[in-house]
Amino acid sequence: MALRLAFASDHAATALRAALLDHARERGHAVEDLGPAPGESVDYPDYGYRLAAHVAAGGADRGIALCGSGIGISIAVNRHPAMRCALVSEPLSAALARAHNDANILAMGARLIGIELAKACLDAFLTTEFGGERHARRVAKLSAPPFAKEPA
Repeated sequence: MALRLAFASDHAATALRAALLDHARERGHAVEDLGPAPGESVDYPDYGYRLAAHVAAGGADRGIALCGSGIGISIAVNRHPAMRCALVSEPLSAALARAHNDANILAMGARLIGIELAKACLDAFLTTEFGGERHARRVAKLSAPPFAKEPA
């Protein structure tokens, strides 16, 4: 099934972003590149927030967030209550993020993962459906954390 995908990164991940954009296009997905331009030094939170807002507003079905380690941009994306961004480094985690957590953003670290492994993670993320049922109750809690309440 073809999806609408949005990609964003910081300056450390522009090459990986370009490779994954091409890979997604080859797989038949509609892609949108939210930047930045190669060679432009940027702050990863700005691009994580941009991607989260874009996906939350319905501009894409899923998003791909990239930075040097993947950590910073995934934290930024997860500040948005509608986002479930999973930082992964291998395909099984990417598939489980979809199946169990209904992750809508995939994060990877360009300095930590090779292009072929990143493509495999992207494929797993895009071809795995959410398992629903027992996971749905847990996923719903991710968007409404009860910080002042006792665990249910």
